[in-house]
Amino acid sequence: MKKAGESACPTGMYKAVIFDLGKVLIHFDFQPGYRLLARLCPFTEAEIPRRIGPTGLVERLETGLVEPRAFFEEFREALDLKVDYEGFCGIWNGIFTTALIPESLIEGLAARYRLVLLSNTNALHFGMLREKYRYLLRHFHALVLSHEVHAMKPSPAIYRAAIEQAGCPPTECFYTDDIAAFVEGGKAMGLDAVQFEGLAQLERELGARGISWR
Repeated sequence: MKKAGESACPTGMYKAVIFDLGKVLIHFDFQPGYRLLARLCPFTEAEIPRRIGPTGLVERLETGLVEPRAFFEEFREALDLKVDYEGFCGIWNGIFTTALIPESLIEGLAARYRLVLLSNTNALHFGMLREKYRYLLRHFHALVLSHEVHAMKPSPAIYRAAIEQAGCPPTECFYTDDIAAFVEGGKAMGLDAVQFEGLAQLERELGARGISWR
């Protein structure tokens, strides 16, 4: 069994680094969005996710099975929302707050390794993120997005897409994600995967593997 910080790939043999997006590259928080939506419908902020969750509506959006405007119409009907499409998009995209990893680290990695973004996301969120966080995303050589590949983590299909974009065997890829189940999904596909806990921990994990960014 590997110890903490012990890699599956010999030091210096990594060719690709794969990052999750939400709560790794960029922080987000759903609660402010729920509070704003609660002012526009008959349900409390605690009731909103319980009402939307069983519909599978968000999963359909994040696998590209429903277009943004159709998603909005279904979402609005499910909650009896009193808001137009533009107003909804402002709330829906307002969950993202600050970058968690500095551009210097991302840029340094991109100069040395194939850099891949692997995210469960949707066209509404990513359209905004592509503009607001262009300074970070521009360094990635490939974007593997659930709504484009029609598969969500921890489905093997989305990891296969990321490995294909990495252009090397999975054992030569370092992958970090904040969700333990998604890390395990990556490990099952052969990736050297660790759960993201913060910038200092990420730097330790990279350093232990001889993965340089400066």
